[in-house]
Amino acid sequence: MRLSSGLAFVASPGGFRRSQPVRVPSVTGGLPGLAATNCALHDESLAQGIAAIDSAQSTLHPKLEQLRMLPYFRLYSCDLMASCEYIPQELFECYTESCEVYPVDDEDVPEDIKTADFDEHDFELDGWARWDMPSDDYYDTVQFSEDYTGYDGRDVWSFIHDRIGFHEGDMATDKYDADSWKADFNKAVSGLHAMVSAQVIRGINDKLAAGEQLDPESYPWTDPHAEYHRRLGSQGETPESVENMYFTMMLLLSGVRTARERLKEECTKGNIGDDEAVQTLQSILAHPLLDDPSIDAASHRLREHALQDRNNLWEARMRTRDLMRVMNCVQCNKCRFHGKISVLGISTALQLAVGHRGKGGDITKIHRVELASLLLAISKFSSGIDLCLQMQDGSMRT
Repeated sequence: MRLSSGLAFVASPGGFRRSQPVRVPSVTGGLPGLAATNCALHDESLAQGIAAIDSAQSTLHPKLEQLRMLPYFRLYSCDLMASCEYIPQELFECYTESCEVYPVDDEDVPEDIKTADFDEHDFELDGWARWDMPSDDYYDTVQFSEDYTGYDGRDVWSFIHDRIGFHEGDMATDKYDADSWKADFNKAVSGLHAMVSAQVIRGINDKLAAGEQLDPESYPWTDPHAEYHRRLGSQGETPESVENMYFTMMLLLSGVRTARERLKEECTKGNIGDDEAVQTLQSILAHPLLDDPSIDAASHRLREHALQDRNNLWEARMRTRDLMRVMNCVQCNKCRFHGKISVLGISTALQLAVGHRGKGGDITKIHRVELASLLLAISKFSSGIDLCLQMQDGSMRT
């Protein structure tokens, strides 16, 4: 995987300009730098947004954990039997039972969710994502939550970064921070990878904390701290990974703010659930972080770049659809399930940020499953950031 050259682009009246890597004051009292890694920022325009997210974690993250318990945000009709169309594969049997997921009982799926998913599903030839055709099989993200299954998805990730990511032109030397929406796309995909890495690390730690013995034959990684430094550390394989995770988190937050009125309508219509469920969602929609202008840094950067090259945005939509379909190559069903939902959440944020012509998408065309995945993705990224902050301040204990 090629790494960024270390140059950044910062906001200026004429667009984004190069600057040297900068360090911002740690919001957790550690060494100067990005709080979650003590690493120099490559794009200083993200600094205030990162600080705002860190400051909001203690109040926002618990609300997002409550949101995950609501049927609207935890139930998805997903095709887990689809074939891989991108990579020649031998049949892989996951060696741990934690790889498997099973449909919930039909009576546990609210009828309004089924009806919405069937009625809203359509085919858009040039859409940002193409979610699976709805069926009677729904899966529960709480019953089958993120876990360390022992599955090694490096072949799929290599395909994503090498074949779906952009590498031509300036991206050949400045993969994440070149003056192009293509670099922004790479940055968002890297952020997705960083979030998944954080889930793996947390899963390793949780198993060890529960006293489980990790058999190296089934679990290739057994040291959460070593994996943190390898995957997410400032001297690791991708030093910019945590910064990219924050970048993607900002895109998601901006997407929720754009969708806020639509989500309030869902509350009014009774689609979210009872009064307690509505209150949980509304407490998130009213959180001060959503109105903090600093979180717009990522969407502003993406939109400005997109407007400079609007005729080629079809490439972003095509590759986002490919990113969704390549999840069918993941041979751990639990990993595939959560991967698809995460990609749908990110594609929804991209759609709302730039749409087809760089000016933003039509919120009235966003489906129930897209709204749900957008919020669930924020919860996943918030958990990933929380893991990194705990690793940095030493509060993560095995």
